[in-house]
This record gives sequence, C-alpha cells and structure tokens, in this order.
Amino acid sequence: MPESPEAELRRLLNVMAALRDPETGCPWDRVQTFETIAPYTIEEAYEVADAIANNDFSALPDELGDLLFQVVYHSRMAEEAGKFAFSDVAAAIADKMVRRHPHVFGITAARDAAAQTLAWEEQKRAERAARAETGTLAGIPLALPALTRAEKLAKRAARVGFDWPDVGAVLDKLDEEIAEVRAELPGADPARLADEVGDLLFVVVNLARKLKLDPEACLRAANHKFARRFGGVEAALAAEGRLPAEASLADMEAAWQAVKARERA
Repeated sequence: MPESPEAELRRLLNVMAALRDPETGCPWDRVQTFETIAPYTIEEAYEVADAIANNDFSALPDELGDLLFQVVYHSRMAEEAGKFAFSDVAAAIADKMVRRHPHVFGITAARDAAAQTLAWEEQKRAERAARAETGTLAGIPLALPALTRAEKLAKRAARVGFDWPDVGAVLDKLDEEIAEVRAELPGADPARLADEVGDLLFVVVNLARKLKLDPEACLRAANHKFARRFGGVEAALAAEGRLPAEASLADMEAAWQAVKARERA
C-alpha cells in the first residue's frame, strides 16, 4: 500500500535524484536537458487527456504519475543548475492559487462563477504587467498546439471588443475564406495557399469558440471517428480478401458509407 502523499512524494524526488546521480545514475537520464525532456512533458500531458477522454480511470493514475514525473525531472535539473528546486515549484503554484482565489482564502467576499472568471483574468493581467508583458495578447505561449493558441488569441482579443458579433458573421467569414482558397487554386502558389488555408483554419477555430466548443477537442473527436470508420473500411475489405491498396476509391467509399450507416443505426 502507498505511504502518505508526503512520503511518496519524497520517495519520488529521491528516485529522480538517483537517476540523475553523475556517478551511479542512469546513463540516459544523466545526459538529458530541459530541451530534450520538454517533448516528453507535452506527450505525457496528452496521454493524461487521452485517458480522461476514454474514461479510463484505471490508467489515469499511471498517466498522472508520468506527468508528475516530468515536473520532478525539470525541477531536479534546475536544482542541479542552482536555479530552483521542486519546493519552489510547489510554493509558486500554491501562492498563485491563494492569490487568485481571495474569496476562498478569506480576503474578499464570495463570488459566483462569472465574477470569479472576471477576477481571475484581471489577476492574470496584473501578473503579466508585473512581468513587463504588455499588450492584449501577451503571455499566450507560442508552443501551444496551434488550434488551442488560435482560440486563446481570439478570446483575448474578444475581451477588448475585437470579435465577430455572432455565429452568422463567422459563417459569412468562413465562406469568404473558402472563396479565397479557391481563388488561389489555379496558380497553386504554396506560400499563398498556406496563408489562405491558415486563415481558413483560424476562422473555423472561431466558429467553434462562438459555439462554445473546444476546437482541439472537436478535432480530436473527428480524428478518433475517422480512425474508427477507416478501420471499419479495412475490416470490410479484409472480409473480401482485399487490402485498401487493392481496392478502388469507389469501393472504399461504398464501405465507408456502410460503416457510417451502421453507426447511425
């Protein structure tokens, strides 16, 4: 059985220290840097999200552990470099949560959810100002997934009134962007096409935002649906002794429509 949270966290920190020991540690772990570990950190966060999306609570503790290990890993490397330690990370987030929730920790009166959202954003604005990050869009990380960053950029701009008035206006803009993509097709200049397709995707993100949908979640669901249905196409062809590469597009489309029909039924 696990010990107390404090004991298990100390054990994890000790495990990390042993892995990074310059003499007796793991050869792979000893040579890692912030830059080489960062991609794993992102990957582990997605695996947490995947376990949640699949309602897989048997896998979630393991995935959360992997993500926690990434925090411990970065903290250990920083401690070795004399920059900060895990305790600084924990203290920083605890202090921030207390600062951003004065209605919980006895500083101000209780708030409803809407008032708390406004107060949260104002506190974040003040924190950005203290870091000398100026401008409406300051502080939105460049490394975010493109769909997520597009949504955050648009939300931030909308707070100061730079936004489409309604869903209909976004749909009109979507039609306009599709027409601009079509207009570029005869010349097919890759740079111009990339620019127009980027504009199209940005408007689609804003359509999801206006509909109060998470564009990243929408695309993940679409990806899952496509993979599931294409698997059904492969299974149908396999039942006939064929591979997708051996079938015509018409055959695969027929199998695709059959899979859709079964799902809807």
